[in-house]
Amino acid sequence: MTRKQKLVLSIMILGTFFGIMCSTMMNIALPTFMKVFNISSSQVQWVSNGYMLINALMIPVSAYLIKRYSYHWLFISFTAIFGLGTLMGALAPNFHLIVAGRMVQALGSGIMMPLVNVMAMKYASVGHQGEVMGIVGLAFNFSPIIGPSIAGLILDFFSWRYLFLLVLPFILVTLLLSFFFMPSLKTGECPQFNTYGLITSSLGLWFLLNSFSNLGVVSFLSWAVAGSLTVGIFFLIIFGVTQWHSDHPFINLRIFTYKQFTIAIVVNCLLVSTMYGNTILLPLMIQNVMGKSAFISGLVILPGAISTGILSPLSGRLFDRIPIWRMVTFGLLVDLFGTAMQAFVGVHSGAVFVAFWQWVRQVGIVNMLIPLQTEALAILPKKELPDGVATFSTTRQIAASFGMAFVVAVVNLIDHKHHLGTSQVGIQAGFLTCFAVLLVALIISQFFRTKRQEFQHE
Repeated sequence: MTRKQKLVLSIMILGTFFGIMCSTMMNIALPTFMKVFNISSSQVQWVSNGYMLINALMIPVSAYLIKRYSYHWLFISFTAIFGLGTLMGALAPNFHLIVAGRMVQALGSGIMMPLVNVMAMKYASVGHQGEVMGIVGLAFNFSPIIGPSIAGLILDFFSWRYLFLLVLPFILVTLLLSFFFMPSLKTGECPQFNTYGLITSSLGLWFLLNSFSNLGVVSFLSWAVAGSLTVGIFFLIIFGVTQWHSDHPFINLRIFTYKQFTIAIVVNCLLVSTMYGNTILLPLMIQNVMGKSAFISGLVILPGAISTGILSPLSGRLFDRIPIWRMVTFGLLVDLFGTAMQAFVGVHSGAVFVAFWQWVRQVGIVNMLIPLQTEALAILPKKELPDGVATFSTTRQIAASFGMAFVVAVVNLIDHKHHLGTSQVGIQAGFLTCFAVLLVALIISQFFRTKRQEFQHE
């Protein structure tokens, strides 16, 4: 890459870093919000789930916008939208407006994320995709892990409003730098926007997430659970059928005909669902069950976060040398071991014990995230790269949102059955659920081809 290309990527990574970091910073604050606004765990999770869902819905829109508009103005416009949502959250007088501010944030970061991926893959030459994506991984994989650590420090000394306020200066810096240095690239295409696809996918995902969020709080046969689940599945079936036969789909489902891409997507979704589910389980365990402070909660996650930052670029370089199935198998085995040990965390477990096994998990995870993403995108023809980036990023965010909702649902189910509040038993069941999901990912990962095929020259 040229010096100018490196500068452009650095600016975009800076903005995206804080955009993604905000997605998990709030997880440490969930117990705080529950106390301040007197709400339940099923309600408070919308601070995270609302963000993830809107983010996921915006990412497919990015494939259309990237093809039609200048990269320069796209990045500036949606960075500004992210900044507006951050300001809304900082000034919010009640919980509902916090959720609204988070959703506006998600509108902005939902475009910023895929735009970074597209630029990185455009700049990277064949054989060096892993190295470049490893650098991008600092924003995509390090930031969501370091977010809770920073949030824990802020919450122990400042109001929760500073979780929003302290991000604003970095957004302003990103806006200024991108105004002067972002290239005005444009594909020149004029694709049609599939409004029907946006509506059906939005309704389907919204009803499904609502069903998961109410699971364990009300009866399964109620409208809030079974009804929402049925309606959500109905809309997603309509979405799948119509998009497959559309000439201008909202999400190009035909890229799933690339077997290696599909396997990478499925394994990544399963992995990310447990990773984000864990970001809710740990704060609840440490603060609500063990009685520790938000600062301690953040410190527990810090060693794993630091390791992720250090090892992300290395995992990208290893991808260029080691078969994907070996890296993923090794990573999943390490992650499974760490997750199994987390299930033994109890009220009297020390913070060091919890931090060590979280670190073990992150060592496993960091060996997979960049290789899975790079493998998925490297096999696609360049003309399908925007669709591939949008699909990969969308499924990642959906998996994160549903992973958090499903884990909280398991905790609620167990606690409701035993007539408990947020308990050690419920949270241990959540960790065991993550273990089962990772086991499925390990089985599916064995279907990766041992020899990589690349189509970037097409």
